[in-house]
Amino acid sequence: QVQLVESGGGLVQAGGSLRLSCAASGTIFSIGAMRWYRQAPGKQRELVATISSGGSSNYADSVKGRFTISRDNAKSTVFLQMNSLKPEDTAVYSCNADLWLRGFDSYSGYWGQGTQVTVSS
Repeated sequence: QVQLVESGGGLVQAGGSLRLSCAASGTIFSIGAMRWYRQAPGKQRELVATISSGGSSNYADSVKGRFTISRDNAKSTVFLQMNSLKPEDTAVYSCNADLWLRGFDSYSGYWGQGTQVTVSS
């Protein structure tokens, strides 16, 4: 009974900013890497950003310098700060997390339902 719930999506003008949040709930023993993906209509799902359990991050070339991923382990939450948004950033953004649940002996990957981000020109 684990859930990842995204929030913070919406409609924003090009050049604007949004901050996405993804909160995990359940009987979580440990949280490993956390990631943000996005998928635009007719396109492949793309890995946008990853943050390790130690806080190191990686970004897709298309968002480097504009997006920042962070995490709050006490709140079991990962964030994606998106600045200087472009119309091509329009997509459904989904969070993914490696979670070690109580009663299990390893990490497994879990997905949220996604949140729509629309950037108007």
